[in-house]
Order: sequence, then structure tokens, then C-alpha cells
Amino acid sequence: MADTLRPPNTESHEKEKAVYASEDHGLQKGMGNRQLQMIAIGSAIGTGLLLGTGSRLQTAGPFLAVLYLVCGFFGYIILRSLGELIVYRPSSGSFVSYAREFYGEKTAFVTGWLYWGNWAATLVADGTAVAIYIKWFGQYTSWLDAVPQWLLALGVVCSILLFNMLSVKIFGELEYWFSMIKIIALLIFMVVAIGVVIMGHPNGDATGFSLISDAGGWLPNGLLPAVIVIQGVVFAYAGIELVGTTSGETKDVEKHIPRAVNSVLFRIVVFYFGSVLLLTLVLPYTSYVAEVSPFVTFFESLGAGYAAPIFQLVVITAAISSLNAGLYSTGRIMYNMSTAGSGPKFGARMSKSGVPYGGIVMAAFVGLAGVFLNYVVPEMAFEIVLNLAALGTLASWAAVALSHIKFVQLAKKGRYTRPNYRSPFGQAGDWSVLAFIGVVIILMAFDYPIGTFALASTLLLIPVFAAMWFAWRERIYAIAAERKAKHLPTSRFPAAPQTDLHPRNRNAQHSKNQDKN
Repeated sequence: MADTLRPPNTESHEKEKAVYASEDHGLQKGMGNRQLQMIAIGSAIGTGLLLGTGSRLQTAGPFLAVLYLVCGFFGYIILRSLGELIVYRPSSGSFVSYAREFYGEKTAFVTGWLYWGNWAATLVADGTAVAIYIKWFGQYTSWLDAVPQWLLALGVVCSILLFNMLSVKIFGELEYWFSMIKIIALLIFMVVAIGVVIMGHPNGDATGFSLISDAGGWLPNGLLPAVIVIQGVVFAYAGIELVGTTSGETKDVEKHIPRAVNSVLFRIVVFYFGSVLLLTLVLPYTSYVAEVSPFVTFFESLGAGYAAPIFQLVVITAAISSLNAGLYSTGRIMYNMSTAGSGPKFGARMSKSGVPYGGIVMAAFVGLAGVFLNYVVPEMAFEIVLNLAALGTLASWAAVALSHIKFVQLAKKGRYTRPNYRSPFGQAGDWSVLAFIGVVIILMAFDYPIGTFALASTLLLIPVFAAMWFAWRERIYAIAAERKAKHLPTSRFPAAPQTDLHPRNRNAQHSKNQDKN
């Protein structure tokens, strides 16, 4: 097969690869295997699963567990494709950097800003979720009930901003323990829930699959109401691609990344499908409500004293973890974009300890905008940003799929060498993901009013992105030309690098040549 053969000009290929690898200059390799493995397992266990599941169970019923399994399968396909690209070339820019390499600067520009917006919206969702979680304790303390939700969200965003300004080692250690708490808590829930299914609920109500039958079956409200909540399920999987962003600061990528990616399938089956299915087997789906974690609802139903408040603290920890990871991801993505000219120069600011604080601060300002959203519409803030973030997640999945398709195509032509660690789904898997994304977007349009308006609002991004592109394109092309001139053999580019990159520069060069003649 052509993609298993060494390309004829290996030295040139390696130098071309170095052009894009140079984007991570200045970042520290401070992420070890222990932190990476735990981040891979716990990065996506956040507000989408622990809070958003409540309102979606109310609408979709037990069929929600099936949606988690379906979305998880496509998420796993994406992660395997991303894993192959990471082993080929690690990058803190993740699929944004791959989009730049395989499709050019314009594609990377749009992809990067959509992904950055995705995580920025996730920051708002997570900050909102933490505020909602803390407000839950207002039933025990009257003074906390009097604190406005927006003020709690502000305190959370500012606190996590301080944590992220520290070194990557500290971030990795914090995420390790945050993820550990989430995983242990979910395992405890599953053990207790399995016990309730076997032994029966303390209040004497039915449990198990008979409970689903008695409550109206798998689709108690019909198929369409069940499937239109799929964007919330997609949002729950936001974060599984974080291993790509961490690869730029991870030691021994070829060894550790495959292990982290391979662990995802187990996580999807156990923590997502398993926990949501158990929720439907221990309580009727009508017992779960919006703005209350379904896991807390379950422990409250047991009447187990302080079990519910303790799990609520765990849920707060999980949301803070997701917020922490979101700031980390946005900071690295913006650093990658800014060093390539696709973002403001401030986004490329780096601290002495190797922390790209410029991008982190920019993301924090978006989080503060979310604080304002919590002030204006506190009851709808979480659902609004959840839909916006889900669109960003879909855009990132599409970027991974398209990049992997192009990579495999070029490998078959002998230009690239695919690594030994490959996606078992190949290009067929990538195309199936793209089809799935199309179906989800259509379903979002039917989720009136929030999903419909969120989808329509993305049209406003077209003039915004166009204005930003024309404002920065000269710098983007200049930086790209400088990198190519530094790493690629000059004999491969007989004309000046700018002439190959920008029409305006190419026309200017042509005029100069005519004058000489």
C-alpha cells in the first residue's frame, strides 16, 4: 500500500513538518503520563453529564442513554483520527494546526476561532453551573440563598483564572485530582445504584427495566422530542479532544497518547451510557428536573442524610475541573493562532514559566460576559451557552475528520508516512462523522426556541470572521512565509515565499519582473 511506504523525499517532508511543529516554540513539556491519562478519562466528565442530563431526561426519557451511546461512538471515531494525527505531529494547536497544514490559513483561521468560541462558551456554561450548584446549598443557609447567581459566577471565573496562570505542571496536577474525584464519585453512584436496582428502592418504588415500562417505555414523549436534545449530549462530550491540545506539552507522545485515546471507549460505555442508564433504572425519568444534578436527585430520594450535599460538592468540583480545562484549552489554542497571525498579538504573550497567559486572559473576559448573561437571564443562561458550545464542538469534530481525510489521501500519494498508531475506521469513519454532524445540526433547528436561535445566530459570525480575516491576513501570510523560508529548502521555492501565498504579493512580484525585463 502506498501509505505504508516511505515517501521519496523524506528529508524535505521532515523539514515541511518542522514548519508547523515550530508553532509550539516556548511551551514547556511539563505534562507526564499520570496526568495525561487522568485528564483523558476525566476531561469530558463535566456539566453536560452532571447537570444537563437532568433536563434532558425530563424530555427524552430513558432513550437518552441510547443517545449517549450513539454520540459516544462518533466521538470515539473522532478521537482515534485525532490520535493518529497527534502521533504524526504533536501540537498544542491540535486540529487547528492540522487544518492549517492540510487546508491552508483560511481554514485554520475559521476552525481556530470556532473552537476558541466553543470553549469560551463552555467557560460560561461551567461558571453558570457552579453558581447553580452553590445556590443549591441555599436551602441549608439563608445567607447563601440571598447571594445573586451572577456574583457566584464571577467569583468562580476569577479563581480559576488565577490557577491557570500557574505552570502547566500545576494545571496537570490539579486536573489529575479533579478528575480523580469525579471518577470516584461516579463509581460510588454506580455501585449504590446497582445495589438499589438489585435490592429495591428504600421507599418501595419499582426499579429496573420494569420501571422504564411502567413510566411509558423508552420513548415516553415520542421520538422527535427525544432526539432534538442531542445537542446537549454532544456538549457532554466536549473535552474528549483535550488530549490533542495537551500533546504540545506532553512528554513521550508516541507512547502516552495512544494509551490515553484507547481508554476513551471504556469511559464512554461505563461513565456515560452506564450512569445515564442507571439513572433511568432507579427513578422515573419524571423525577429529574433542570438546574438540579440528577445524581443529587437520586441520593436525595434515598434519604441518606448528607449523601446528597456531599455529592453536590463533588459536582461542584467536576464543574470547576471543566472550567479549569476550558481555560487551559482556550489559552493554548489562542497562543497557536496568535503566533500564526490568526489572533491578536496579545494572545501570544508567554510567561517565564511557559504559560500562554494572553489567550487565557482573553478567554476569562468571555467568562465575564457570561457573568452578565447570568445577571440578565439566570434561568436560561446555561441552556443558551450549552447550545452555542455544542455547535463549536461539532465544528471541531468536523475539522478533525476533514484533516484526517486529507492526511490519509496524501499518505496514499506517498507524500506523508502514516504512523503505526492509526484509526481503525479510516476515511469511512470520518465521512460517517460528517454525516452525523449534519443530522445533529438539522435536529438543533427543530429545538425551538433556544436551539433554533443559537443556530441562526451563527450566521452573524460570517461578517465578523470576514472582517477579522481581512484585518490580519497580511500578517498571517507574512508569518507563514517566514516559517517556510526558515525550515524548507530554498531550492523548492524559486520565487519569494510571499508570491506563493498571497495574490497581491504575487502580482507585485510579477510587475517587478516586467520592469526588470
